[in-house]
Amino acid sequence: MPRFLRAVALAAAVAVVPVALPGTSAASAVSTSSRCPQLRLADHWYGDNAAKIQRVIDERGRCGAKHGERPVAVFDWDNTVIKNDISDQTVFWMIRHDKVLQPRNQDWRTTSRFMTDAGANALSKACGTGTSAGKPLPTSKNVVCADELLSVRKNAKTTTGEEVFAGNNRRYMEAAYAWVAQINAGYRPDEVRAIARQARAAALLAPVGATQKVGSSTQVAWIRYYPEIKDLIATLNKAGFSTWVVSASPKEFADVWGPAIGIPPSRTLGIYSQTTNGRINGHLEGCGGHADGADEIMTYIDGKRCYINERILGIRGAKAMEAAPADKRQALAGGDATTDVTMLRDATGVRVTLNRNKDELMCRAYDDADGKWAVNPMFIEPFPALNRTYPCSTTAYENADGTHGPVLRDDGTVIPDQRDTVHP
Repeated sequence: MPRFLRAVALAAAVAVVPVALPGTSAASAVSTSSRCPQLRLADHWYGDNAAKIQRVIDERGRCGAKHGERPVAVFDWDNTVIKNDISDQTVFWMIRHDKVLQPRNQDWRTTSRFMTDAGANALSKACGTGTSAGKPLPTSKNVVCADELLSVRKNAKTTTGEEVFAGNNRRYMEAAYAWVAQINAGYRPDEVRAIARQARAAALLAPVGATQKVGSSTQVAWIRYYPEIKDLIATLNKAGFSTWVVSASPKEFADVWGPAIGIPPSRTLGIYSQTTNGRINGHLEGCGGHADGADEIMTYIDGKRCYINERILGIRGAKAMEAAPADKRQALAGGDATTDVTMLRDATGVRVTLNRNKDELMCRAYDDADGKWAVNPMFIEPFPALNRTYPCSTTAYENADGTHGPVLRDDGTVIPDQRDTVHP
């Protein structure tokens, strides 16, 4: 076995070694009630996280004392249920296989209401006008075009460093994420799912640690489902929970990945694209009083709350932007990034937080004001300890206009800066 593969294999093996609190083990802390489905991989969780999770399963599931509507559990997808990112891998696959279409009127401004002139001009210059609108761009050979597309996706900037998007509400959407759905304009939803299936197959086949060439750059080529999250979702399903995916990737992508962990497309929320005559038209379905086609909200930060409230809890109109009554909200939520922070805060039982060093999320998780946060290292290739504190008291919160400020608790007090303490 080549040296780098031996190193990758060793890292993956080390990554899933459980860490428990001093004097306890994760397994010993988990409920032994025979009435409730039990986490099979409890020993893989950090500290007493498995016990926190199992307690919610025991109390809120079908084996608990109270019976009524099925309790809800919601999970982010990328880097929460899996390691790595399905939007990345699908875009990489599209670029490598000439599946990105020339936009309407050969004008990249049509792909996003928030695209700057600098962004549109850079894409037009890189990708040219030799390809008719609606036809595939030759991105497998046109390295300059591939690099520009990739820079928009990865950095929301041109290859020369200019901003590609401006004017969007940063608590409702991430324009570069929405753009991944919007550049599917011209395809039928089933065609997008077919592309996502091919990208999925390639990413699961690639060895852990594998890379690929996309344009002139080297990018990650692999994805793996986390066995521990797959086990958690299976246990929740057995216990009578209604489990959902709430992803900031296009819904068509998430639809393809969810069934392998027991979540069908009917319980997958993602970026919702509108269609015209059966083809994606580049505009988004709205939520919470934000109109369809206004393209101003998606499953991102406060937008995740909105789509959960509307499409899972049945709360319509402007009230979907507000926290639902506690007895209706999700009992459990899982996430890894600031895009998930509102969805996690709304959870009333336990908030499973995979540590990817995202400032606002980790400020709230480490502050743990109500004792319901469960911070865990990533199960594959976890990060080491952060060599700085999280700037909770100054700049960790991103405002709607993109400026930054302190992270506040529900009572308005400022969360002090936090140290990174949960890591292998």
